[in-house]
Amino acid sequence: MKVRFNSLCKALGVAAALACASTASAQSAGQLTAKIGANQLTPKVESGDISAPALPGSKADVGKDTQPVLIFAYGLTDNVSLEAALGTPYKHKIYGAGAIAGTGELGTVQALPPTLFVQYRFGAPNALFRPFVGIGATYAYFMKERGSAKMTAITNPGSGVPTTFSIDNKFTYTGQIGLAMNFNEKWFADVTVNKSKLRTDVQFSTGQTQHMKLDPVAVVLAVGYKF
Repeated sequence: MKVRFNSLCKALGVAAALACASTASAQSAGQLTAKIGANQLTPKVESGDISAPALPGSKADVGKDTQPVLIFAYGLTDNVSLEAALGTPYKHKIYGAGAIAGTGELGTVQALPPTLFVQYRFGAPNALFRPFVGIGATYAYFMKERGSAKMTAITNPGSGVPTTFSIDNKFTYTGQIGLAMNFNEKWFADVTVNKSKLRTDVQFSTGQTQHMKLDPVAVVLAVGYKF
């Protein structure tokens, strides 16, 4: 048993040494990469009140969603790259909070937050691990807003007319940190955390308004290929 254990340790040590000696050419100048993965988008909500005649303290919360994402990057230099993502809309549920907490689902909305990042990748292109940071311009686009009967009861009680709403689209910025690991000269995987600063306003068909601080955090796990 001891001989087998020592042999296993030696084999693992050789494998680790070979991995560290890898000469993967990751995100170097003039190189295009594509990766596919999953992105969990979680709004970090601080809600203002729905304006009168809603009950004072009527706030809202927004649920998270996970969607597939396709991401492309191009190396301007060995350390500086541009990155952009394509994906399906994120579908968020809106819930009552504050004085109306516990009322359940008030509505739904879909969101697309396309972002163009400028990234700096630390280390050499042939490093096994490459941490990176980025800053990006984001356009938060909201669509398919749908209110529920509960929203109507809160914003326009006693009315038979359903309340509709819209959320203002906004330009903002997003910070990024991540870590890439190269399996070989072509394949890699990475994990990325993005955080946006997002303030917007909700416009109700009743004439009421609500200010929302959303500040979403995105966690992306992806596998990529270097062309």
